[in-house]
Parts: sequence; C-alpha cells; structure tokens
Amino acid sequence: MVKPTDNTLLTELGKRLVSGSLSDAAIQSATEATPNFAILPWVNVVKIGGQSIMDRGRSAVRPVVDEIVANLPRHKMILGTGAGTRARHVYSLAIDLGLPVGVLTVLGTAVAWQNAQMLQYLLAQHGIAFIEPEGFASLPHYLMERGAVICQGMPPYKLWEANPEVGRIPPERTDTGCFLIAEVFGARRMIYLKDEDGLYTADPKKDPHAEHIARISVQDLLARDLNDLVVERAVLELMLTARHIKEIQFVNGLKPGQLTAALDGMPVGTIIYNAALARETAA
Repeated sequence: MVKPTDNTLLTELGKRLVSGSLSDAAIQSATEATPNFAILPWVNVVKIGGQSIMDRGRSAVRPVVDEIVANLPRHKMILGTGAGTRARHVYSLAIDLGLPVGVLTVLGTAVAWQNAQMLQYLLAQHGIAFIEPEGFASLPHYLMERGAVICQGMPPYKLWEANPEVGRIPPERTDTGCFLIAEVFGARRMIYLKDEDGLYTADPKKDPHAEHIARISVQDLLARDLNDLVVERAVLELMLTARHIKEIQFVNGLKPGQLTAALDGMPVGTIIYNAALARETAA
C-alpha cells in the first residue's frame, strides 16, 4: 500500500511542487509545460449589457430573448448580465458616503443579480436556470439538459475587490466577470452584446466622426490608449495572460441576427484578438 506521503509516484514537476516553494519563479515557469485542459470547450459565454440592453426594457430585451431561444438547439450558452444604470446610481451614492471599493462591488453585484433574475423569469418557460458562482459545479448538467444557464456577470470578489489606481469605481466589473468564466471553462467564444456595432475610435454617441474598428489586436488597442473603450480595460489586461480565450467579440444586440452570426463564427461587429496567442497557434 502506497503511503499518502510517498512521492515516488509523482512526476518530476510534482516532486518539485511538493518539495519547493510555490513562489519560486523557476517552479512557476515549469508549470507552463503542462497543457491547459478546456473544461467546456463547446460552450459560448454571452454577456448581455446592463445599460445597453437590459435597461432599455421590453423593446430591446425581448428580441434578444427570442434570438437566444432560437439558438438553443445549436449552441450552448452561459448568459451573463451586466449591472447598468442602477449600478451607476448606487456607486454615486456610495462614493458620496465615502464607502470603499469593496462595498461598491457588493452593491454592483446586487444590481447585476437583479438583471439575471429578470432574464431568468423571461426564459423560465424554456427551463433556463439562474446559477450563482457557488453552484457552478452544476453548469454542465444544466447546459446539456436545457442548452443555457444564466449568471450575474460580476466577479465573485465582492468585499475583496482590488483598489483601482485612480478613484473608487470597481475596476473589474461584469465584462471582466464574464471573461473570467469563459477563460476558466475554456469556452468556445466570448461574445458581448452592446448597443453599438463594436469598437470605435471614439464614443459614436458623442462623436459623429468616430470610426468603426472591425478587428484589432489587444496589444495594438492598449498601445492606442483610447479614452473610450467598448469593454472594461481590465479585460484587455487579462487577455494578455489568458490561456484559452484568444479573442473576444462585440456585436449590436439591438440588431436582430447579430448574436446568431457571432455564435456561428461570423466576423460581425468587432473582434479583439491576442496577437501573441495567434502567433503561437500558427507556429
């Protein structure tokens, strides 16, 4: 009988992990040699914008719900919700009261949770369930049985959200939370539903001369340091170290058919890709 403390069955890397320090740079580098296993490589993570979609009410939300239902037979989806305008209101009050970033994150999470609940009720007749992060172990079952699940988009940091370099707005919000879900599960696609056709050189709602960017590398986008972005800056920074998600896509959820096109792999909207991962794949 092998003793629990017997290291003879461990690989060379396993022995180094057991005997060495987990903060050793050489050991951390050695772990890169192990392939990354994609847990749910056939699932698509779809983030439904809070302010851009949910806050617009029936006229915007119902067509998105209908398109989701139409795609259930062909595409598995994890549906994440944004927080939207109500989160901005509560952030304003909390900052005025002098509350810290962690508390703002808890409040923003509550608003995203409300939007997830509303989306669940709209999809209830199709058996689509809402799952909190604590219940993610059940994700595969719900996906295989019903084709989709719903979650709120905020990362589960809550009080432990890191402070931003400037100000007190939580830097990692619902865009980031949905990206992390896609990355951890090794998802097929990460799609963001917005109220614009993707990324522009400036805010198209304010600048009529803003130019649409159909495809751009995350490295180039960060180098441009645009004042207005279609996604949280934290997502772009996470893309640089992502193992699974090579690109993210932004489509106009107010235009029927855009989500379907993205799920089918069509180059609609804007695609932001990691040039470093693309080179590795080509090699």
